[in-house]
Amino acid sequence: MANRESALPASGRHARLLERLQVRAYAETQDLSLFLGVSEATVRRDLVDLAARGLIRRTHGGALALEQITADLPNSERLGRYAAEKTRIGKAAANLVTQGDAVFLDAGTTTLQVASQLSHRDGLTFVTNGTDISACLAGARVERLFVIGGEYNDFNHSLTGALAAEAIRRFNVDKLFLSVSAVDLRRGQIAISHPALADAQRAMIEIAQEVIVVADHSKFTRNALTVIAPLDAISRIVTDTACRDYLCDIPETLHRKFIFA
Repeated sequence: MANRESALPASGRHARLLERLQVRAYAETQDLSLFLGVSEATVRRDLVDLAARGLIRRTHGGALALEQITADLPNSERLGRYAAEKTRIGKAAANLVTQGDAVFLDAGTTTLQVASQLSHRDGLTFVTNGTDISACLAGARVERLFVIGGEYNDFNHSLTGALAAEAIRRFNVDKLFLSVSAVDLRRGQIAISHPALADAQRAMIEIAQEVIVVADHSKFTRNALTVIAPLDAISRIVTDTACRDYLCDIPETLHRKFIFA
């Protein structure tokens, strides 16, 4: 079996590697070497080729399958996914806020954790397009809260569309905490699965002095339909420690943007 596998051309190895990763999602180079009956050096070359084509993501010592998402889970389901990681991310992100800041909180389950951490701090002004976030902040009786109007989207409890984008551009904020569907390190961009959110999120980026993406590690193993901005436009990325394995081969300038919670 090993000899037959080792005789496979590169195209055949690539197909088998993709099949393996679709089943297992993650595999180490050593395991893939045994699976194909070829050297680890050959596997690494194959993984470089597949990553360059946007079919996988290389990690330290292995590779991940990339998931193309066309729609996020409903808000009620996302609340319980990676809850501990989102809590830690929320705390770390809140530490970036200083007294006197005007803060925009994009709708989302991770940004809701940021809101919860900030809700009892004095001297802050909040702007949000998230109904869950506005309820959290209003319930804590924050000093200043502005809620953006627009078309209601039930899947993430947000207010978006042209009306929202127009209203957002009336503000200037010090810090924006942004929710995304995917962080694509290979292409150097952030993306979302719902085009309806795009105008509002791009407007948020326009008005913010600092743009801070908050995303758990699962957002780094997928692609999404609608590009929002290049990573060059992002000031910080706050994520959990499981994301460290996904950051091989990224430029040092990008690596410095990461904060691990």
